[in-house]
Amino acid sequence: MAINKELMDILVCPKCKGDIYLNAAGDGLICDNCKLLYEIKDDIPIMLIDEAKPLSE
Repeated sequence: MAINKELMDILVCPKCKGDIYLNAAGDGLICDNCKLLYEIKDDIPIMLIDEAKPLSE
């Protein structure tokens, strides 16, 4: 099940408060400003800065 559009409309990066978007695989949310990937586990986005994975350049 994909993330609901209403949820995506209100979610922001917890670090910079910038926009995030669903990655191509659909298993994470990306913040281009912070270069972080917030994973989605069991259809729940894990929006914790300490749990985010850095994106490789």
